[in-house]
Amino acid sequence: MSKARLMPSPICLVENVNGSLSTCKDAIQFLCRIHEPVVVVSVVGLYRTGKSYLMNRLAGQQSGFDLGNTIESKTKGIWMWCVPHPYKEGHTLVLLDTEGLGDVAKGDSKNDSWIFCLAVLLSSTLVYNSRGTIDNTAVEKLHYVAELAENIKIRSTEVADEEEEEEDFKFVQFFPSFTWVVRDFTLELVIEGKRVTEDEYLEFALQLKKGMSKKVSDYNLPRQCIRNYFPSPRKCFVFPSPASPENMTRLESLQERDLVPDFLEVTGRFCDHIFHNSVVKTVKGGHRVTGKLLGHLVKIYVDTINSGKVPCLDNAVVALANLENQTAVQEALKTYQTGMEKMKNKFPVSVEDITSEHQKFSSLATSEFMKLSFKDEKGEYLKKLKATIDEYYVGLLQENEMASEKKCRDLLKNLFSDMNKWLQEGKYSQSGGYELYCRDRDTIVEQYRREPNKGVLAEAVLNEFLNERGPEANSILYTDTKLTENDRMFQEEKEKNALLEQKYKEQEEKRMESERMLQAEKERQQDQMRQMQEKFNKELEQQKQEMDRAIESKLKEREEMLKKGFSEKADLLNEEIANLKKEKESSGGLMKEVVMPILGTLAEILPAILNYKVLMKGLKRI
Repeated sequence: MSKARLMPSPICLVENVNGSLSTCKDAIQFLCRIHEPVVVVSVVGLYRTGKSYLMNRLAGQQSGFDLGNTIESKTKGIWMWCVPHPYKEGHTLVLLDTEGLGDVAKGDSKNDSWIFCLAVLLSSTLVYNSRGTIDNTAVEKLHYVAELAENIKIRSTEVADEEEEEEDFKFVQFFPSFTWVVRDFTLELVIEGKRVTEDEYLEFALQLKKGMSKKVSDYNLPRQCIRNYFPSPRKCFVFPSPASPENMTRLESLQERDLVPDFLEVTGRFCDHIFHNSVVKTVKGGHRVTGKLLGHLVKIYVDTINSGKVPCLDNAVVALANLENQTAVQEALKTYQTGMEKMKNKFPVSVEDITSEHQKFSSLATSEFMKLSFKDEKGEYLKKLKATIDEYYVGLLQENEMASEKKCRDLLKNLFSDMNKWLQEGKYSQSGGYELYCRDRDTIVEQYRREPNKGVLAEAVLNEFLNERGPEANSILYTDTKLTENDRMFQEEKEKNALLEQKYKEQEEKRMESERMLQAEKERQQDQMRQMQEKFNKELEQQKQEMDRAIESKLKEREEMLKKGFSEKADLLNEEIANLKKEKESSGGLMKEVVMPILGTLAEILPAILNYKVLMKGLKRI
């Protein structure tokens, strides 16, 4: 288990002091060190109903979350315990124990609403804990559910109010799975003389009444909200009392042999259900949440509540995406730079070598970006990554050229050292000296060309060097008494042709380099477009899975409404299902509207960037 995931005991995640919520810095920092997906389980319920005991059992511990043994509510705010997931390797189980709702000492019902709201927003599984039975009183105490439509928005507040009022039917797409735990249950699971399962008992308690009176509407409201907001199947577990009344005050210290066997059996089933059926937390759009993202999410929602605004799923995703995409650019650039730094140690290298490594690490950088980023729908951050890589690449090209120029000049200086000495000694000033000069010079040029790994400016530096020594050759040519005037004219023409040929070799070298670089850039661009397409398809599939879950839940609810004779509610569900299906079908159109234009823009821009930055700036030596 990594050190980042070691949490020996729970820590406070959200403090609640005098009705004011604030995030705990240590908890956020701890979450930010978790880079693997998180399964988040929150437990909510009335104060002093034994919520903390269940969370300790999920953590595999006897104690941890404070149980307390008085009527005073022990948990204030939201406490967190991160443990390795017992069944999903590479996942962290994040347990959130919330402050007891309805604490009379607190006296602020709005504060309770925000605690409940945060539990819903942050979790992938919501556990509601109550005592006794699921009767009308128990359901009415869950009035916080009915307030969710006022406390959570899906889209930005810029959307028209009339549209906002209708969007709570989409909550089922984004809300956690729902499990109702009933503690100290003493009744038989029998309805109308027939034995039922715990889940059937819950669904019976959530049945709606027919009628239009205020009394019926008030009765139906919390039930309708639970049915509409939380996806099917909803789960229920009924627990007998864990121990005798005299032992209840020391529940933490009791051994399993001191607990009621039936209580242990239900506890085991409850934990197995949570471990096997709770999914990874996702945000709107289906993106999987890591511990780091969860930390950001907590801060975004708490800051929004403190500002007096209503948490908005869209706004939270945009804020998360901006934070994560900035990190994605930095990490991707680091991948590219780390790889290319190794290449710098080998400078000078050929254009094939540097473009090959550029392609390789650019592809790896794009993969790293795609892995970490999400909802970069306008391609803003991908373009930023490309621009930064291009700029860094141009710098490398120039460094490689400078290394090549230095190596070639040093090599020529070394090779021509003997000739320079002979020039000073007058070896070429005698009759027949020009022939000796040309022979020695051509021998040195051949030696130079045989020398490997001179880099990209081998011919350019040689051409410049030979042109610099042109006057020297002419001087020897015209002082050689062995040569006739015709000989001199012939040799002069020959020298000009040789320099022209060298100039052509330099230009050909540059042309071939340009072609190789453009081809490499084209292949790099195709790789980036392929990765972007794969990323889009993945995000689209996540969105469709999110919608499929909502549609499936609505279909089950519609079937139940038809069975119970609520034809009007069934018709309303039909309309909601049709809207969700329409939205699902249209989501693929995003490819044409957003992604394809981005890909097209990249196809036009990248060669232009290369031509301007590289060919003009990096290779402008012709």
